[in-house]
Amino acid sequence: MKCEHCTRKECSKKTKTDDQENVSADAPSPAQENGEKGEFHKLADARIFLSDCLACDSCVTAEEGVQLSQQNAKDFFRVLNLNKKCDTSKHKVLVVSVCPQSLPYFAAKFNLSVTDASRRVCGFLRSLGVHYVFDTRIAADFSILESQKEFVRRYRQHSEEERTLPMLTSACPGWVRYAERVLGRPITAHLCTAKSPQQVMGSLVKDYFARQQVREEMGSAFLVLPRGSTDWGALQMFGSTTLSPEGGSRQTRMGCWCSNLSPEKIFHVIVAPCYDKKLEALQEGFPPALHGSRGADCVLTSGEIAQIMEQGDLSVKDAAVDTLFGDLKEDKVTRHDGASSDGHLAHIFRHAAKELFNEDVEEVTYRALRNKDFQEVTLEKNGEVVLRFAAAYGFRNIQNMILKLKKGKFPYHFVEVLACAGGCLNGRGQAQTPDGHADKALLRQMEGIYADIPVRRPESSAHVQELYQEWLEGINSPKAREVLHTTYQSQERGAHSLDIKW
Repeated sequence: MKCEHCTRKECSKKTKTDDQENVSADAPSPAQENGEKGEFHKLADARIFLSDCLACDSCVTAEEGVQLSQQNAKDFFRVLNLNKKCDTSKHKVLVVSVCPQSLPYFAAKFNLSVTDASRRVCGFLRSLGVHYVFDTRIAADFSILESQKEFVRRYRQHSEEERTLPMLTSACPGWVRYAERVLGRPITAHLCTAKSPQQVMGSLVKDYFARQQVREEMGSAFLVLPRGSTDWGALQMFGSTTLSPEGGSRQTRMGCWCSNLSPEKIFHVIVAPCYDKKLEALQEGFPPALHGSRGADCVLTSGEIAQIMEQGDLSVKDAAVDTLFGDLKEDKVTRHDGASSDGHLAHIFRHAAKELFNEDVEEVTYRALRNKDFQEVTLEKNGEVVLRFAAAYGFRNIQNMILKLKKGKFPYHFVEVLACAGGCLNGRGQAQTPDGHADKALLRQMEGIYADIPVRRPESSAHVQELYQEWLEGINSPKAREVLHTTYQSQERGAHSLDIKW
């Protein structure tokens, strides 16, 4: 079946991908345990429409289709139920990271302030058995800061011989997959190499957080060792208590002890506004620090979480969101300076204006051109436009952008590209009516809620600067490059490929 936008072969993304995986009878959901008729494991099977992710032309392989079908609530509850069993060798530390663009949806859905919505979601997840709930803003900080540096470098290196501009954002997985699988070179050469917030969050949770957690638990609990052993890797898991060689015991913080909190011992769930993030979880490579573990084990959309909350009927005590830094909590919700996204354009524009032209830009002024989803931002100096940025959201605008690139009539230095018209808030995983159409009234409500959230610039985060030094061994270190940047796969196209004159 072809999607409405497809100009190539059969689109493999338009149909629903129903999960065929059976759920074992001995893995009851919380609803079953409470005697309710509803079954959590029947909720929100992964419907991978993705027609607006642009990824056509056999983009999703049969193997990826099977893996995508497993990205749903069943996998989440499988881990929750395993954690309740006595076989502690199968226990996982369950971590959930929530995207900022999901919070306005929960606020609108449950008629709460965005702060109360955050606390309600966190409290609910904890009531299910989730150990830690984070938000992904700190990961977006890294993505934006690395993108800022890369743009300045590209701008300075750009020449007739080395065409490094325009730089195209890489935070949207639908757009990146389309560029890799359909457009091929030379488009992928212009994708920013900074990892997306989801990819960075995976490394933060499974590398930095894992190491910190081991140190924290070692400082607050007895260690389990065979008598006379000096092998610190021989620690065991003993349910809710940790035994000492002398026979004493002490309660651990999480109810179970992880011998060595390796990435494999963490099950990391991302809550995101769109289905494309499920695809991104499969695309992720395996950085050496993660020892073959994916950064995100499961992605659930905001709508899937809302369904679970509505049918759960569990007693919920609101809770503050965790941070990666010990017992510190997130006491208020903030966002980055984007109308419906993480705001790469605004932050990179300000940084470039200051770094390249010594201009301080406080207010970034957008000007709509063809439509509200194609806007531009410019910086003038001495009557000359020295920076010209654009935001291109949705398939139509992206296609127009590519056509202009092909004709050599594209004047922009930087483009923030998002697959969804309306941006991330309009992700198909949350801003949809039951019949699959865009819920325009809900989207307007979410846009108002999101606009009222206080803006925090990534440069202002002391924690990010600490992580650069403590975790990444310096801002421009080889480890920072390895952890925060990626490379792209691109198919060589035939005669029908774009012959872009830069």
